[in-house]
Amino acid sequence: MSSAALLVAIDRPGGVEFVDELQRIWDRGDAAFPVDQRLPSSAKAAVCAAMRVGEPVEPGDALIVATSGSTGEPKGVVLTHEAVAASAAATSARLGVTVHDHWLACLPLSHVGGLSVVTRALHTGTDLTVLPGFDADAVNASDATLVSLVATTLSRVRTDRFRTIVLGGSRPPADRPSNCVTTYGMTETGSGVVYDGVALDGVEVQIDDRGEIRLRCPMLLRCYRDGTTPVDADGWFPTGDLGRRLDDGRLHVEGRRGDLIITGGENVWPEAVEAALADHPGVAEVLVRGVDDDEWGQVVEAVVVPVGDPPPLESLRDHIKEHHPAHMAPRRLEIVASLPRTAIGKLRRS
Repeated sequence: MSSAALLVAIDRPGGVEFVDELQRIWDRGDAAFPVDQRLPSSAKAAVCAAMRVGEPVEPGDALIVATSGSTGEPKGVVLTHEAVAASAAATSARLGVTVHDHWLACLPLSHVGGLSVVTRALHTGTDLTVLPGFDADAVNASDATLVSLVATTLSRVRTDRFRTIVLGGSRPPADRPSNCVTTYGMTETGSGVVYDGVALDGVEVQIDDRGEIRLRCPMLLRCYRDGTTPVDADGWFPTGDLGRRLDDGRLHVEGRRGDLIITGGENVWPEAVEAALADHPGVAEVLVRGVDDDEWGQVVEAVVVPVGDPPPLESLRDHIKEHHPAHMAPRRLEIVASLPRTAIGKLRRS
């Protein structure tokens, strides 16, 4: 009688040994939980306990990937072998991956954006190089043809040396190179499921009457590690993101529902303000968020990493008014040395 499948932690940096250990875990019928290598020992122990490492999983479970979601509390997203295979097949088909291609994994393997490069290559038999972390020199020296990056790493590498760059994690830069494919997805979808606004084969996209994006696809999670599921009875997953269809039918993602700023009854999306302020000569990096206000309900606040001397608030407001209505201009300014980001470069507006 075979023993029950278990959740096994992989607590090692990226490299050949990581890939080999993942394959051994799968060959035994167990599921893998990649541990974030940047965590101190106590935090590693805590997240392994939260994910219930060493305890049983369901037959067919392949991965459990930690995600903070919207609450900040770690959740374990359970992805089955069927879901992982479906993601590998659909993404590889859209990218036109052939036997001559070579994947480079350089993002954190504890996140689906980095881990999906590894699982995609394993399922398709594509050549694979896995780095222990992002290193611009190592990326530039690689002979890989395909790489997954985020916006904060894109500017640090020679983009023209890759056939295709898969870009996820946060809002892409407006001047991204022509060989860069933007993706939309999340841990619950096993990686990106919409490429350059077009859903992958087998992926259904629905925008409900509240403007929320809903997804139905074979890549979806089975459940969270605690047994709960966000998927409804008809198989639809509510993403928590708001979006709309462009005139050509492509999906445009406005942003997280909770990030929307409502100031004086007007809706302001932080991403639009951030994109405009990024062109200000005194701004190196910027984060925009809503701050509670007795008069306006919320006001727009710009958190700025400056170039040289901090730019005055009025200069930022005037800059916004050249591109957008006045209600989108920030009313508050905070100067910081660096912006809070997640491990894969997403801004932490909260």
